[in-house]
Amino acid sequence: MKAQVEAASAGRPVIEYERLHRVLAEGSFVLSVCEGFLAGVHSSFYDLFRIEHGKLVEHWDTIEAVPAPSQWRNENGKF
Repeated sequence: MKAQVEAASAGRPVIEYERLHRVLAEGSFVLSVCEGFLAGVHSSFYDLFRIEHGKLVEHWDTIEAVPAPSQWRNENGKF
């Protein structure tokens, strides 16, 4: 909750994680695939971390709005 208050007061959009779909790890890389809401928009969150000596040393992410089911091109959905 503290992070949400700080983000909102700093004018940054608030991220609300709703569901963790999967975590994949290989070697020094870990990928998490989540869904939730960014500033009220249903979104997917992909975060890739590189770990070195037990510490997080790099992080990449991508955030994308999840389209409504009527806009899907297949029945698989986003996740």
